[in-house]
Amino acid sequence: MSQEIISQISDVCQVKLPIGESLKIKRNRLLPADSASNTNKRICIVTGIHGDELEGQYVCYELIRRIRENPEALTGIVDVYPAMNPMGIDSVTRGIPGFDLDMNRIFPGSKDGAMTEYVAYKIIEELSGADLVVDIHASNIYLTEIPQIRINELNEDTLVPLARHMNVDFVWVHASSTVLESTLAYSLNSRATPTLVVEAGVGMRITKGYCEQLVDGLMNTMKELGIWQGEVKPVREPLVENRTDGVVFFNAPKAGIFVPAAKHWTRLEKGDRVGNIVNPLTGDILAEIVTPEKGILFTIREYPIVDEGSLVGRLLRI
Repeated sequence: MSQEIISQISDVCQVKLPIGESLKIKRNRLLPADSASNTNKRICIVTGIHGDELEGQYVCYELIRRIRENPEALTGIVDVYPAMNPMGIDSVTRGIPGFDLDMNRIFPGSKDGAMTEYVAYKIIEELSGADLVVDIHASNIYLTEIPQIRINELNEDTLVPLARHMNVDFVWVHASSTVLESTLAYSLNSRATPTLVVEAGVGMRITKGYCEQLVDGLMNTMKELGIWQGEVKPVREPLVENRTDGVVFFNAPKAGIFVPAAKHWTRLEKGDRVGNIVNPLTGDILAEIVTPEKGILFTIREYPIVDEGSLVGRLLRI
């Protein structure tokens, strides 16, 4: 007889809004039916902090589906939070609508602060103490990213070994000076709750292949943590970049239409063309963007209209 699992859907936070409405952040907790919830290891899957990043929605669905398909393999707690910014998701808005705020710039929040600060405080209180938090983001509507994990160098020793189990292509270790202290990940890591930030895909879209790749990685990581005992798929070994000058940024020297010439996540040699910026009125090529050295293109412009200075790609030096 197969073991059953409990699925507990509850409100993490509920705040009254005007006109009789409420902001509710929901959690689905999955755990074995014969297990005491306070003695199990716990992983938290967080997404939807930015309302225009939807890749994590499919990840949450697919992860829950796989757990339900093989319930006897679950030995710990899996907490799934599909919509940390539900109003943003409902309105396809990156920030919190009505407040003109990026939710990932107000952590750790405040118990006695304004509504948004209180919500941030409740989220931190909810996630603190987990064995691992995975904060899933997509890129914005302008760029496509290969599945990657971004880590503050202050947490490199703790987080890189965990990131290696996540089936991403690339682990980017940032200098601490470039990491904002007001993010969810920084706040949790500073409280000794290991938190990985995943970036994959593009804003306002679901890239099914990337999402399934991440779910494979989550299942593998859960097995490493002792939360899952079922079979898992082999995972790829990511490239790990921790050099301060390991990434080359390509910015548009002119305004116009960016037309890519290189494929995403391919190796380029010095002088290879990344793309052109063209003028649709005159038919002229305004600028040709080429690589200054060899590397792998891991970010590419998705939205074609660019202004001078717009980011059009990133290259990992090799």
